[in-house]
Amino acid sequence: MTVIETTGVREHSPPPKNTRPLRALMLRLHFYAGIFVGPFLLIAALTGFVYAFAPTLESWVYGSYLRAPVVEQPVAESAQVQAALDGRDASALQSVQTADPGGTTRVLFDDPDVGSGQSSVFVDPGTGTVLGALETDSGDLPLRAWLSALHKNLHLGDVGNLYSELAASWLFVIVLGGLYLWWNKARADRPRGKKARLLTVDRSLTGRRLTLNWHGAVGAWAALGLLFLSATGLSWSDYAGANIKTVRAEMSWNAPALNTSLGGAPAAGGGEHDGHGAAPTADGGPAGDAASGADPVDVTAIDGVLHVARAQGLTGQLSVGIPADVSTAWTVKETAKAGGDSIAVDGYTLRVVDRVDFADGPLAAKLTSWGIALHMGTLFGLANQVALAALAVALITVIARGYLMWWRRRPTRASGAAFGAAPRRGALRRQRLPVVAVVAVVALAVGLFVPLLGLSLAAFLVVDVFLGLVASARSKKSTQSKTLATKEIQS
Repeated sequence: MTVIETTGVREHSPPPKNTRPLRALMLRLHFYAGIFVGPFLLIAALTGFVYAFAPTLESWVYGSYLRAPVVEQPVAESAQVQAALDGRDASALQSVQTADPGGTTRVLFDDPDVGSGQSSVFVDPGTGTVLGALETDSGDLPLRAWLSALHKNLHLGDVGNLYSELAASWLFVIVLGGLYLWWNKARADRPRGKKARLLTVDRSLTGRRLTLNWHGAVGAWAALGLLFLSATGLSWSDYAGANIKTVRAEMSWNAPALNTSLGGAPAAGGGEHDGHGAAPTADGGPAGDAASGADPVDVTAIDGVLHVARAQGLTGQLSVGIPADVSTAWTVKETAKAGGDSIAVDGYTLRVVDRVDFADGPLAAKLTSWGIALHMGTLFGLANQVALAALAVALITVIARGYLMWWRRRPTRASGAAFGAAPRRGALRRQRLPVVAVVAVVALAVGLFVPLLGLSLAAFLVVDVFLGLVASARSKKSTQSKTLATKEIQS
């Protein structure tokens, strides 16, 4: 694609006919994908830029809920939970997140009175004072939950999910195609005495060629990060995500599930076994006993459960899952790091029922856990968030320069066209038959695994064929008109 300047008139020149068939095919695919999917990617990048800083923004906005003075001897967790209950039904308890130094304890409840169905009560661990309550969505506080929904579906629900999945589906195709075209261009520049440039910009250029250099170089720098965002984004999507989960299950790539079954609860009864789940004694053993498996859990057992968890080597901030009744074990998981260890504890006997160590899981499960934390900006703190924001900015500039290049090679009014023409068609027909077969098989396989990519690619092909037929009909009609006019002149 070049721009010819002649007597002040700008013309669009499609790639020459001797362009390599594979490059011509990738050029046309990259063009169509960029033009039509670009807006979806732009929205994802803009919302992703804001969401990248969600953890930091959350700590600023909700500082009065999340921070508390550091004390040497905090109040027992059971007392903090009792303070958080404050008239609430204990059966609504979901979990307790212990406090970090300088932080607060978070007690999560089922709450039918809020839209998300969940709320968190924040307790000062030094005094046991309740600092307030906030609606919570899957553990996220209101600001982060709102930004997350904006990034994922623009607050349009299931219909909005299609936009983010479409963007993630095409992002890896656009990046890989762009890398091939940029590498191909660098190789083509060498015979003309120019140094191949993949990661730098040739500032001696001007106009559209300089824009192309910036477009390619920035895209090359951001390529690895954008491929990562595409892969992790697809893993959370509705349709491609379901296929990814199936593959992970079939290949045993999931982390082992923590067994919380107690295999039968202690028998009901009175006497010395009354008071199941009461606070443990000083040596860490239970002070009471259990009733039947249908009985509710006494939340004061949390002190003993945490004592066992820390004795088992779990460190840092811990999330304690509270069972619905005494037939199920309590769960404790490390949350301060991605993929922490977890154990299941019998709340009555304080026996460790099961344990899952992150280090012992399959590599794929570890990569998934790290990838999720990295995509959410929580794996490396502020540095992680800045890196995600930089990727978003890079993608925004690449998209903007792509459209700018299209605009700069727009046709003149005399041509009768409103937009710049697409790269020359027919590249697939010029490929050898084995190459066509491979392209078809790969496109079909990828399209089935990533359904929105397959459907939109099919739509592109239909539109392209239709436009080709229209162009062919117009060309044929124009040729017939010229022939007729020539005959009339000759006669």
